[in-house]
Amino acid sequence: MTHETLIPLGWAAAFTVFGALLGIVLVLVAASFVPRLLNKLTPHIDEGREIARGNRAVAHYFGLVCGASILGLSLVVAAAVLGGIITAAL
Repeated sequence: MTHETLIPLGWAAAFTVFGALLGIVLVLVAASFVPRLLNKLTPHIDEGREIARGNRAVAHYFGLVCGASILGLSLVVAAAVLGGIITAAL
């Protein structure tokens, strides 16, 4: 491998590692922020109490909204990491 090949590969690896670490942090922040936001958006419903009482509709709604939000953020982070890799490889 030549010097012209190793430098872009090194940058691509650096972007991948940095993007992955940033993505992990963002997903963890989102996993703690989204349920609190949902609780504030539905002030008359105590989701934790309803789930403990066995209300499957609330549990299903709460899980779907939280999961979709975290999945959406994960897709954005993955696209950013891929963009960094493609940019470094050019």
